[in-house]
Amino acid sequence: MKEIAKKVFGIEIESLQHVADGIGDDFTAVVNTILASKGKLIVAGVGKSGLIGRKIAATLASTGTPSFFLHPGEAFHGDLGMVEQNDTVILISYSGETDEVLKIIPFLKWNNNKIISITGNSNSTIAKNSDHHLNVAIPREACPLELAPTSSTTATLVMGDALAVALMEARKFQHEDFARFHPGGSLGRKLLVKVKDLMRTENLPFIAKTASFTELLLRMSEGKLGMVIVGEADHIAGIVTDGDLRRALLKNPDTTKLHIDEMMTLNPVIVDPEEYINQAEQIMLSKKITTILVGAADSRRVDGVYQIYSL
Repeated sequence: MKEIAKKVFGIEIESLQHVADGIGDDFTAVVNTILASKGKLIVAGVGKSGLIGRKIAATLASTGTPSFFLHPGEAFHGDLGMVEQNDTVILISYSGETDEVLKIIPFLKWNNNKIISITGNSNSTIAKNSDHHLNVAIPREACPLELAPTSSTTATLVMGDALAVALMEARKFQHEDFARFHPGGSLGRKLLVKVKDLMRTENLPFIAKTASFTELLLRMSEGKLGMVIVGEADHIAGIVTDGDLRRALLKNPDTTKLHIDEMMTLNPVIVDPEEYINQAEQIMLSKKITTILVGAADSRRVDGVYQIYSL
């Protein structure tokens, strides 16, 4: 079974490389056509090509290109009303002769839509009736019977991904743009939510520099942040983390001789409350810390604490 799996991977990789080697100016022309369009990008296909088309449309829509999938059969029975004159249409059919797809071409031409086709036959009817054609012809399917679409659907999917990425680059699509289309996901949260929205402000573990070792332990336990903040909210002197505490004990186990000002970190990182969560977590990742102070670094004011539990 493992050898069969490796063989399938090998055949599909070979097919992808074959298609990649054939990419030429038509690809650039397709990207420029989509960029110039003032309407939506509509993807249509039937069967396995339709399933791949749905994924391509979803990827395009989430990366800055307004797009949706249209089933040719449904389109032929009324859904063509969704297609406006400014829209560009991608037709997917490996054979290039799929009847349901062929039936909607006369309407698209009458409606003056730009037609892009993705097929495995540049001499097919669909390819010849397109403004631009992307060839995804593969040497062979991974299916041993050469019947089930395998390598061909993979090649079509990757061609769609290539279009999406090229359009992202051309539009200078950024993390923030992606997050706007994914507000419910973790990435959306990190890129759209600010530190002030998630920071802890209640019961912050402030402690005086002159506090005893016992007071330090109690305050650190009460605060449940693995640290104490030395000083007052409007101006802090530093922090003592549980790591600082362990290192101090290793050097000198005699707790009566341990003083806060000798073990504290003098210049802890303080981020602005308006900082986005993603930016704050990048700082935490680079510093290898899971807790960060929130406030004003110049005046050493602390308004709150933001903490994550894994980096």
